[in-house]
Order: sequence, then C-alpha cells, then structure tokens
Amino acid sequence: MYLTYDQRSLDIQYSPSSCVPDINIFLREYADRSAVAREKLDVRSGVRCGPRPEQLFDYFPADSDGGPLLVFIHGGYWQELSRIESAFMALDLVPRGISVAALGYGLAPAYRLPEIVDMVAEGVRWICGNVSQLPASPGAVYLSGCSAGAHLAVMSLLDESGWRRDGKRPDHEVAGAVLLSGVYDLEPVRLTYVNKPLGLDAQTARACSPLHRLPSALPPLVVARGGNETDEFGRQQAEFVAAVRAGGGQVADLVVPSRNHFDLAFDLGVPGTALGDSLTELIDGTRCFPVR
Repeated sequence: MYLTYDQRSLDIQYSPSSCVPDINIFLREYADRSAVAREKLDVRSGVRCGPRPEQLFDYFPADSDGGPLLVFIHGGYWQELSRIESAFMALDLVPRGISVAALGYGLAPAYRLPEIVDMVAEGVRWICGNVSQLPASPGAVYLSGCSAGAHLAVMSLLDESGWRRDGKRPDHEVAGAVLLSGVYDLEPVRLTYVNKPLGLDAQTARACSPLHRLPSALPPLVVARGGNETDEFGRQQAEFVAAVRAGGGQVADLVVPSRNHFDLAFDLGVPGTALGDSLTELIDGTRCFPVR
C-alpha cells in the first residue's frame, strides 16, 4: 500500500485523533479561547485580503507600534475549522507586543487544493503588502500554521507565483515561520481517507507537496510536533527538516514530549515552553525572506 502500511494502518497514521481520547475537547478549547480573545482584546474582524468570500482575516493589534506580526493559518485537513476558532494565541501574544492575524481560506470540497494554496498565498502577500496600514503598523511578519496550516504556510514561502518577476521587493517580507505538526509530502495523504473530499491525483499531490518544491533557501524555521503523534507525522517532519537543512536552511527541530497534534499550538505564546521560547528566539534573531 505505502511503505510497510496496509490501508487500515495508513489511515490510522494520518488520523491525528487516533492519539487522543477525544478530539472535541481540543476543538472546543480552540473556540472558547478564541472567543475570550475577541472579548478581551481589540480586534478588527473580517479584514478582506482577496476576492473570494472566505479570504478574510481577523486582526488583533498590539498596543505599541512597530512590533512583530504573527499570521496564523489553521489546520483541519484543508476541510474543517476556520479563522473564528484560530485566534487563541492572541491572548498570550498581544500583551507581549506581538500582533496576531488569524487567516481564513476556503475549504474542500468546495475548493480544490491548488485553489486553497493560492488563496492562502494571496492572503499572506496582501498582509505583507499592507502591513504598514494596519493598526499598530507591525514591522516583521512571521507565519505559523498547524497541520494543514503548516503545509499552507510553507507553500506560501515558495517564490514561484511570478509575484516578484518585475524585480521589485514588497514593502514587507516574511521573516520566519513556525510549522506545527505539518504534512509536507501529500502522496501518502492521497492514499488515505483524507483524500475523499480533496480528490488529489498523483500529479497534483506532488505539485502541492513542499518537500518536492523547496527553493534553494527558506527563511529561518521552527518545525515542531508533539511527542504524542503518529510515526508518519514524525517521518514527515524528519524528512522535511533534513531537506531544508540540505539546502542550507536554518531550522529549529522540536519534538515536545508533553504535547499532541492538537494542543501543541497552545504553547505558541507561552514563555518557558519549548515552542514559546523558540518563537521568541526566532523573532529576536531572524533575517527577512520573500513570500510566495
């Protein structure tokens, strides 16, 4: 079937919920914490960043001007969740002077994966090009995404869209990215239950796989997963990290023993955690690099 897996085993490997008692606990926590963020923090809801109805983001400005901006791209296997449940990290980051944008995009099966990739890349480009016009006028822009969101974040870093063919640099560029529990090679995903709403064929799966499209350089990355994840998520991360390093990229490679696929993102803005400290180090010491 794939490597040493039969169909049932491969489906389990790409089912992150197989490692937790109840996925709904985490989904409720995403929604609850995000709702609290909207109650307690200043927010600009539904800022448009593209022509499709779903191309919106919710923006949580920091109090002081010129600080960093974290753009978060939600997961859900390209077919679930939204920006509404994906602002929970703002509770920790905004008080530290880091603005947050929870980026929305259209989902499968209404959209095919190449369309979803383009939507997210377009949203990131819009934010980078207009960041100085946002409240708090953020400086450096960082990306983060979980699971499918990590895949979409790194796809947005591939500079192949023709966006910079005129030789002009955008006003702002992505300075780094934090990729959580990502899927970087879609061929095994294509062979699982996950593909039913996606409809990937072999050619499209490869074209949408960051592992097979890495440029000669990427911005500094934090690539992380929980210790309680399947072997395939571990293999995906290991191969992606190795490929980025082979191209000369700077990567912090984290496995957080106390976390799983769903709760790792809660550490993003928390100092004293492996992930939170890695984000701080990324912001303190990164260079800039153009987005896709």
